[in-house]
Amino acid sequence: MRLRLRNAVQALLADPSIAGQSDVARLAAVVLYAKSRAPKGDRNDNLTSIWVAELGRWMGVGESTVHRRGLAPLRASDGVHTEEVRDAQGYPTGLRCLVMPLWRARTHGGAGHPLALTKAELATLLRLIEALFGHGWTPEGKEPTPPGLLAGRRGKGAATDRLGLLLMVLNTRASGWLQLCGGSVKKREGRGAATLAGLLGCSPSGARKVLARLTEAGVVARQRRTTSTHMNGRTRVMVFPVARAYGRTLASVEAVQGPESVLSARPDGAGGDHAPAGTATALGTTGLGGAEGAKDAADQERPDGAELHADHASGVTAVVPQQLDCGFSGEGRGGTGGLPDRACVREDQAVDGDAAADVSGSPVAEGGPLRGEKPQESPVDEELGQRAAVAGAGGRPKAVGGGKAQQQRRVGLPAGRDLRVALGPVSGLWEQLSGWQQDQVEAATEAELSRLAGLLNHPEMAPQLLAGRLTVRLQQTGGEALVNKPYGWLIGRGLVQRQACSDRRCDDGIRLDTGGDCENCGNVLHVRRARRARLAAAVDRELPGLGDGERRRVLEERMREQAAIEAESFVWRREQARAEQARREAARAADQERAEREAAAAAAADAVRQALACEDCGQDRSAGLCEACGYRRRTEALIVEAGLVAATWSADLTDPGDVAAVTADVREVMERQIAAVRADYLRAMDPADQGGDPAGTASVLAFGALHTAEQALAEYQRNALAMLGQAEEAEAEAKRAYRTEQNRRWFQHNPHGADALAAATKAADTARERAVEHLLATRLKQMREQAARTETAVSAPWTDRLPELATRQLGGDTARAVIA
Repeated sequence: MRLRLRNAVQALLADPSIAGQSDVARLAAVVLYAKSRAPKGDRNDNLTSIWVAELGRWMGVGESTVHRRGLAPLRASDGVHTEEVRDAQGYPTGLRCLVMPLWRARTHGGAGHPLALTKAELATLLRLIEALFGHGWTPEGKEPTPPGLLAGRRGKGAATDRLGLLLMVLNTRASGWLQLCGGSVKKREGRGAATLAGLLGCSPSGARKVLARLTEAGVVARQRRTTSTHMNGRTRVMVFPVARAYGRTLASVEAVQGPESVLSARPDGAGGDHAPAGTATALGTTGLGGAEGAKDAADQERPDGAELHADHASGVTAVVPQQLDCGFSGEGRGGTGGLPDRACVREDQAVDGDAAADVSGSPVAEGGPLRGEKPQESPVDEELGQRAAVAGAGGRPKAVGGGKAQQQRRVGLPAGRDLRVALGPVSGLWEQLSGWQQDQVEAATEAELSRLAGLLNHPEMAPQLLAGRLTVRLQQTGGEALVNKPYGWLIGRGLVQRQACSDRRCDDGIRLDTGGDCENCGNVLHVRRARRARLAAAVDRELPGLGDGERRRVLEERMREQAAIEAESFVWRREQARAEQARREAARAADQERAEREAAAAAAADAVRQALACEDCGQDRSAGLCEACGYRRRTEALIVEAGLVAATWSADLTDPGDVAAVTADVREVMERQIAAVRADYLRAMDPADQGGDPAGTASVLAFGALHTAEQALAEYQRNALAMLGQAEEAEAEAKRAYRTEQNRRWFQHNPHGADALAAATKAADTARERAVEHLLATRLKQMREQAARTETAVSAPWTDRLPELATRQLGGDTARAVIA
């Protein structure tokens, strides 16, 4: 069954209409496939009935994500066909889906196709999906279905995690261990991530993230095989759902879930090169098996066929000339690499710190005991242990001398290509720097390269540009031989940009982006020369007859005064700019605060409006008008509009009584239609629903009336346009357009030809339509204005008019008539 389901899911994901889609779309196809109906022989075969919201809960995403990233791409690639299901009232009740690869497999592939699963197989696949990431539900009268293992995983990456877990389960045997791929894999990701990447069709780095999330969720775990030599074996991935399903939860599963089970750690007593436990860290192990190297060991794997080899010390800077050539065990015995003359040679000699500095070989090989024997503790061992510990902590190796650690310099330039190109002209100065100074120069060079890349149109030219700057600065100095302080020269002169003007791209009067002369510097120089010439002319005019020395002194004084004035002006302009910037920021903050206040006021007003009762029926919290009353008002407006439209062609617009009679007839007809529709709605509705939700029933009836009124108004408008098309004004306009088009100069040679008559007829029809629309709009406007004047002219009641009449003064005749 597992192989059957695995082949079906893989065939579905490999279909051209689904392959290459996002994980949301692929998981949606798998869920719809699992929920498909088994063949029954009727037209509902292969269909799936589901809600979009329910499909989103299956995949751990929202409805918008299902529409945008799931169903829409599948529809576009012909992977899924969907049909919206509606009830008798027109409300959507669900979504009917057809997975096209399944339909094609059952239609053309036959029973042997991998996708043509039986009813029992589809039920098994659906039950497996429910157990892995089903959202859980409690049906009435049935046992509740608990949520799956990843039911709580929602949001970004949820669909990918669900699909990855499903594929891992389908590719896992009863032992619970995932079948890993063969071949070479990247050390960083590991074989488990490479296997999952092959299943999901993604990169190994992406699969490593998915595997990490699944491990954090507690559904999978990684473990290394234990070996007889206590070295790291191959990585294994246990899938806990499969292991627990087969009853492997008491020993193996709990062991894998333990905090120390990710790595097969080497015993504390195992040394790096058959050394004692106390010197394992001092000599610097490779991290393949030691507990201290657990972080690196998690990503390193040894093939099954690889020969076992002892761990060796990591590279450190020795205090004696290094003699190791190939790095094999047994190296360091001199130039020939041969065995000592006697097995016990130098075995009984004690080694102190001074002697270790004079030996010409590896301290471990020459000054230590025979291999396999326990060495004596010595200052050399302690010193080497301290150095290896520092090197293993992430820093560069330290040289030991005089009791003070000093960072070693690097002979060659940094490894980066850009840094090597930029610092190439000063390689001699680089070799004279100490380790700390080299780090500082390297950091300053990287910062300058980054800054130059932001200024240039072609950022890749930054290293060559910086190299050219250093070359020019060396030439100005006179060469490397004349640089007494290399570090200070590089930091303070060689690497820094010297702007001769205010342009950020200027460096010693040269444009960084073009390599030509800086135009701004030329302008500045021209301005300075013009100012000097102007001041010199003023001195000659005001103080004629001065000597050269006195004239130069006066000119310099005036130039200094002018420079001070310009500096003061510059400071004033800068303060003005800062004040303007502060004013703009304050205005921006005030605008933002005002916008927030307005938004809060609008929200409060909306909340108050939402709390108002309906003006017509008094229903609470209806925002001033409930849904049913809103429909009724719109229906009433449509009835009035339909009466006016009918009166535009069937009534005398100058006779208000005739217009009122036509509108009354239209109202009566439309009210009968609305009553019939309301009766149909009531017969279709369940009496229990009518009594249980009176407000909903009223809204449905009011909406039905509105829909009927809209249809009737459209019909009245069509009739009005047809009848007004026969009016004299419309006919006259059509005839004029017909004659005008027929008399065009391109039809003068044959005004009664087929082309001329067709063009004239089309122009006449267009003119008649425009005339009819104008007549309808004009007559409707006339009747509305007449109705407004009629409402204004209606007499006020006597209770409102009597106070006004009582205050009016009576005339003489009227007073005598009242007295008589």
